[in-house]
Amino acid sequence: VQLVESGGGLVQPGGSLRLSCAASGFTFSNYVMNWYRQAPGKERELVATIPSTGGGTNYADSVKGRFTISRDNAKNAVYLQMHSLSPEDTAVYYCAASWNIGFRPTYWGQGTQVTVSA
Repeated sequence: VQLVESGGGLVQPGGSLRLSCAASGFTFSNYVMNWYRQAPGKERELVATIPSTGGGTNYADSVKGRFTISRDNAKNAVYLQMHSLSPEDTAVYYCAASWNIGFRPTYWGQGTQVTVSA
């Protein structure tokens, strides 16, 4: 099983980034996909969730209206489009697969660093 994130990097405040996560080794279309993040000195935070069928997404209040999660089951991929980034969004971002909404993830990626700084 592999979840491989990409797309992180350094961006200026107000900028945008699109994270991608490529999945392999399990039946991707059966799983809820999540994006988490962990900032230095803080606990890991659930950012966004998308059900296996793609409908009914959920977001943390801190990112609502700025981030969009999507998935392509044909490509075994999940994405996180991020707009209006602020330094508070600086964190390592992880994609994770869980069996159902609200369940602890079964599989985790290695994370990709997002740094928002002028």
